[in-house]
Amino acid sequence: MEEQCDFRQWDELIPDALGLIFSNLSLQEILTVIPCVCKFWRTVVMGPYCWQEIDIEEWSNGCQPDHLDMMLRMLITRSSGSLRKLCVSGLQNDTIFSFITENAGSLRSLRLSRSEMSDSVVAQTAGRLSSITCLDLSYCGKIGAHALEAIGKHCKLLVSLCRNMHPLDAAGKLSQDDEANAIAATMPRLKRLEMAYHLISTASVLKVLSGCPQLEFLDLRGCWDVKLDDQFVKEKFPKLKVLGPLVMDCYEMGEWDDCSDFSDSFEYLAWEFEMGNYDEDDDDDIYDEMWHGEGRLEELELRFYEGIGGDAGMLGWPPSP
Repeated sequence: MEEQCDFRQWDELIPDALGLIFSNLSLQEILTVIPCVCKFWRTVVMGPYCWQEIDIEEWSNGCQPDHLDMMLRMLITRSSGSLRKLCVSGLQNDTIFSFITENAGSLRSLRLSRSEMSDSVVAQTAGRLSSITCLDLSYCGKIGAHALEAIGKHCKLLVSLCRNMHPLDAAGKLSQDDEANAIAATMPRLKRLEMAYHLISTASVLKVLSGCPQLEFLDLRGCWDVKLDDQFVKEKFPKLKVLGPLVMDCYEMGEWDDCSDFSDSFEYLAWEFEMGNYDEDDDDDIYDEMWHGEGRLEELELRFYEGIGGDAGMLGWPPSP
């Protein structure tokens, strides 16, 4: 009787299964370690199997804008139209936002906090986001009621909208009721709405409650002009939970700097764009050079531990063994 092998044949797993397994790894490991294991794993990483859900929010908080744009273009291109979820922070221009919407045919969840896309471009491209169910536009200071209205008209499946702001974002503004009114008029299927630190009135909130009858959670922290009667809310909207306006959080305690979602422990990909600007056509060539070039694997492994130019500690890499 032949002895059964105790080793798992990882190279015989289908790409979809490997993609699910690799999704439990960090971005750094998927992009730098997995491609070095074998050609088949490299092929999986370069295909759509690992990139149906892309979460680079933590990494994006600490990278340069041009690096962020190149990373997004590379990963979204690899998704080949199968992208379902995207989490990223700090988009700096309309061009990269438009690129995201051009590849949003399967997108269900989109988180773009602290981004700088303009109100007009969001309004113009909202039609490409028709499959979105969850959207986070918190701390996006350049968009307003016009963009939200367009999103509401085109994103009929939207059930969750996060539109929280920083208290300083309201400085110099008289009212943001137009945003609440746009939501009330165009987003009837909302179940979760976050509008912390908006200059909105009680009347506009009542319009939201009337226009969004399925609402289950409403975040009104820091919306100081809103005066809702608790008994009225309980009777008219028994399934609704309201947070705020009077909530003692870090903003009210004067610790704004410590309340940021930015992480001090992000890992900067030391290798990432050392090779120059990313080009979709060069993706294969980069890895071919890594596989076939003499000494390339050893050099790459060395960079994993030593970083570039001796900056391993600064970039978050582990010390050399």
